[in-house]
Amino acid sequence: MMAVAEAPASGVSFRKINERRNKFGLNPAALTYAMTTLGSAMINNIFGFYYVKLFLNKYKISEGAFHKSQVVYMVWNAVNDPLFGYLQDNSKVPCWSQRRLSILYGAPLYSLAFLLAWFPWRSYTPDDWLSGLHLTVALCAFDAMLTFVLLAQCALFAEISSQHQSRIRLIKYSQVASLIGSSSVLFCGVLSRNMEDFKAFQAFTVLIAVLSCGCMLYTGFYSESQWDNKGFESDALGSVDQTPHQSAFTFSTLRTLTCQILTNRDFQLFVSMNFFQVFMLAFFNNFTMIFAEQLIPPDVLPSLAKSIMYGAGFICPQLLVLSCQNLLHGLGYYRIILFTFYMEAVMAVIMFVLGRQHYYILASFLTINMVITQAATSLFGLPLADIIDTDLQKYKRSSPLSSMVFGTNALFTKPAQSLAPMIVVNILNQFGYEKLKNEEQDLNPSGIESLHSVMFYLVCLVPMCVAAVQILAWKPFSIRNSHTVDTKYIDN
Repeated sequence: MMAVAEAPASGVSFRKINERRNKFGLNPAALTYAMTTLGSAMINNIFGFYYVKLFLNKYKISEGAFHKSQVVYMVWNAVNDPLFGYLQDNSKVPCWSQRRLSILYGAPLYSLAFLLAWFPWRSYTPDDWLSGLHLTVALCAFDAMLTFVLLAQCALFAEISSQHQSRIRLIKYSQVASLIGSSSVLFCGVLSRNMEDFKAFQAFTVLIAVLSCGCMLYTGFYSESQWDNKGFESDALGSVDQTPHQSAFTFSTLRTLTCQILTNRDFQLFVSMNFFQVFMLAFFNNFTMIFAEQLIPPDVLPSLAKSIMYGAGFICPQLLVLSCQNLLHGLGYYRIILFTFYMEAVMAVIMFVLGRQHYYILASFLTINMVITQAATSLFGLPLADIIDTDLQKYKRSSPLSSMVFGTNALFTKPAQSLAPMIVVNILNQFGYEKLKNEEQDLNPSGIESLHSVMFYLVCLVPMCVAAVQILAWKPFSIRNSHTVDTKYIDN
């Protein structure tokens, strides 16, 4: 059994930290880690669920400005993850290199960036150029701080312990935290009547921003990684030669490290699968509310029932993951993730055959798809952590490239967050959605029927096709049995 390179002695036994329990029977390391999940879940779910509808329907942004904002966001979204990942793994500045400090200093800015979208810079007219600039700034600022904070947390996931059982515990605590945090969508929908009472909506977002910041600060003050105290004289490059005084901040080093990550076959397969998973998450988060309001009549599902439906789409994934803890131990994440893809494809086929007139089945289908997609995504830290462990062994590094692996994954998958709304909005506007959302323009009945038909085809065919591609990408993944190994490395 191979042991990882020993971290410098710091007088702290991280195994003891992981095994210790407080007076309530909770694991301190897992609890501290999960507080950032709680804070980020509060604001991320609200942002992803409401921003598209806000800018399209309330600010009445033009399609051109919307697409331009998404293109800028797509480029920035892809670039900042590997850049921040490289800096967090190689910088000698403590607020970058120490995961705890990255979260501590980033949390207040992260919560402030969340608030940018909800307060218009002036009273917008339809197709106002300023609403396009507002969207661009809000998206880029929010994603920059999300990346800075959550990359550090992702690195903590891999670095708190290399034991599979410990990582399952982190997922368990995170799912409980995410369950609580995701209820923000439910309460936001009920209190603001799905954003109809915009003043109440704005007040709620301010409250959530403050609570979120406090939760993440808790992680920033109290979390620890077994690599936080590593000597900065040791670089992460491992077996690649460097002169003693060579700076870690060189493009050649970045290129070498990135190439080493990209040549990992399992990393390539994971990224291919994850790209489409990110696409599906953005698809359901951004458009479930729009699809439900158009395809399900108010007399079938009133506003309160739809608020509960939207909230369930964010709360139930955590319940599902928590209920599957024994399956994670017994079957492993590989088989569970693969099963979700088959399930999504089968459900989409059944829904397509039944048709959109079955409103309750359609509502259930939308909700279950949101739940399954989000639940499967919650497990993705496990394969990435295994990839990090494999990379650490292969190149005999002095410390893992945790942030770089997560950041490089994001380089290729984050563009899907922009592609999904761009593609769907373009398709919907081809069939009159832009006229429909402008109250002064009415669509004739045949136009509305065509728009609703297109929406239903999107609801069924997108999950069906994406699931098929994901099955092909995920089946060759080779790290399938890490759940059967109690201790892959020796935790020091």
